[in-house]
Order: sequence, then structure tokens, then C-alpha cells
Amino acid sequence: MKTVNTTEELARFCELARTKPYVTIDTEFLRERTYFSKLCLIQMAIPDHEDGDDAVLVDPLVDGLSLEPMYELFRDTSVVKVFHAARQDLEIFFVEAGVFPDPLFDTQVAAMVCGFGDQVGYETLVRKIAKQALDKSSRFTDWSRRPLTEAQQKYAIGDVTHLRRIYEFLAAKLAENGREHWVQEELQILTNPATYTIKPSEAWQRVKTRTTTPKFLAMVRELARFREGYAQSRNVPRNRVFKDDALIELASTKPKSLQDLGRSRLLLREARKGEVAEGILAAIEAGQNCAPEDLPRPDKSREKLQVNPALADLLRVLLKAKTETSGVASKLIASAADLDAIAAGQRDLAALKGWRNEVFGADALRLCQGEIALVAKGNSVGTVKI
Repeated sequence: MKTVNTTEELARFCELARTKPYVTIDTEFLRERTYFSKLCLIQMAIPDHEDGDDAVLVDPLVDGLSLEPMYELFRDTSVVKVFHAARQDLEIFFVEAGVFPDPLFDTQVAAMVCGFGDQVGYETLVRKIAKQALDKSSRFTDWSRRPLTEAQQKYAIGDVTHLRRIYEFLAAKLAENGREHWVQEELQILTNPATYTIKPSEAWQRVKTRTTTPKFLAMVRELARFREGYAQSRNVPRNRVFKDDALIELASTKPKSLQDLGRSRLLLREARKGEVAEGILAAIEAGQNCAPEDLPRPDKSREKLQVNPALADLLRVLLKAKTETSGVASKLIASAADLDAIAAGQRDLAALKGWRNEVFGADALRLCQGEIALVAKGNSVGTVKI
């Protein structure tokens, strides 16, 4: 296998890739000690090439290597860029260069709509489609260390060479069952910049708390805002600033001084002094002084739903029947909360849109409106018009 260490070598491979119908891509990265992922290795492969030079490892840690030739390949719409579980890979490229591969094909998403289940792993697809076994011993190694071992290189290159067979199989399957547009709908989320843009002002919405009074949530919001902004600016994991349990404790105890911070049971020692301590105290003060009209309000819309339990049960039976006929995992189509929401009369739901509407949503609405009924047909359940 070849390792690309110069911009010129990368440009040559990418030019070759631009003559092919697709290229498979994967990355290795580290994120344990940083807020943003540290890109450590890029793997690329094209369909079998006559000189055998059809798969390479690209070392982004080499001084002077520019990834611009690869980004130019990403912008070339004549070549399909194939990934497996692309979200983290795409985040790296979006943060680094503000670019998304176009067109994109994600084999995990494709496998999902081809009946392989929810979030199917690469190893499973290699075994079931490529009929190969993977050596996963190098999966959790430190990819930033050089030189890479032979085992690491073999593991890394396998993530794109087997992917060629998987892509060809799934692309053919999608064409056969007419579900290409299902995949494209799902990929719209992956190629939306909002998916990877974390605003400090909205970080509090990911913090789980049992207390939902507006004043308490105001302090949670300000503490989460400070933590997210600090973590982003210093490129450190947010939990290295302080963890969620410490954030909840601070919002509850409302410290006013460094001495008060010293009494915290959950706050890291490093966070009790310096910039972090000052930021915590300022956030608490901002939360306490928040104007009434600016207080955050929890989303309680679903708490007020008047769910018809009998109808919700019928929807669950319908979903199970649709799952069996479509081969798609039920929770990919609709969650239990979605079914309750439909039974309560809500209609602005993902389960009632796009390909999910084709598979389940349209009949779910007909069932709610009394236009169809469920019937047992041997060991399966079907529908009949009323």
C-alpha cells in the first residue's frame, strides 16, 4: 500500500480518482483531548486500477501537505464520494475547510434502508456483503503516533478497500428497489452545516436536568454557554472544563465567590481558580440577573398531549407490520413518542414526511381517520379499506 506524504502525490491520486465513477474515503482521528477532532490519517480507494495503485493512505500530519487536491475532488460532482457512517468524517472536513463531499453516499444509511437494521456497523457489512473478516485489533490505537505499524496500515486501508464492494452492492440494491431517494433524504441532514455548528447559546438544551424552573434553567444556560465558548476557543473537551453533574450542582448552589467554589463536591480542582472560576461566577450572576422576558422555557408541548391510548396501540401494530414488509427497523421509521404524538393529533413529524410517509405515515393517517382497518392475514398483519 502507498502512503501519500506530499501535495503533489495527493494531487496525482485525486486526478486519477476524478476519472473514476466513485472513490471510497475514511479517516482516523483523535478527540479525547480536544474539542475538535484531530485528523490523523485519510484512507482513499478507487475501483481496481490497472497498475494496482488503487488505494492510498494520506498522512495529514506531514509538514507542508495541503489537502486542497482532495477538497477539489470533493467538489467534483462527477465522482461519488463513498463513506461509511460519515458524520464524524464530514464534521472534520467542514470544520477544516467548510466543504462537503458532493455527491455523497453513506453505506450505513444505504444499508439501513436496504434492510440491514439500524446503524449497522462496517464490520457487519464486510462480513455479510464482502464475505471477509476484519482484524479490529488496531481500532483503538493512537493514530497520531508515527511511524504507523504495519498492522495499523492494514487495518486502515481495509476500511476503504472492502467499502468498494459494499458500495457497489448497496447501490445496485437501491436501484433495484427504487429507494435511492430515501438515502438522499437522510443525507440532507449530514450535509447541512447546522448539523455541525454548535452555538454556545444553545448548548444548555443538551444538559439533562430534573428541575425545569425558568430561573434555574437560566443559570444552566449561562453556565453551558460559558463552558461551550471556553472549550471551543481553547480546543479542549467540554468535560475538561467541568462536567454536566458539576454544572447542575453549580446552578443549584449558586456560588458567589471563589471560596464558595471551593466547597463544590463535583467541580474539578483546575476549575476553582483562574479564568474558568471567573467565568463560572459571571455565568451564575448573569443567570440570576436574567430579565423575566429572557428566561428560558422548557419544551412542554408533548407533556400536554391528549393521547388516545387505543389508537396509539393500533399505530404500534401498524408500524410493526410495515417494518416486516419494508425490512426497515421500526425505530428508524417512527419512535414510540412519534406514535403517541400522531395519536394525539400532531402532524408536523418526520414520521409523516418523505420516505417514512411512503412506508408508514400515509397509512398511519388513514388509520387515524378511520379510512383503513387492520386485519390478520395468517402470521402477518395487513390493512383493508373501510
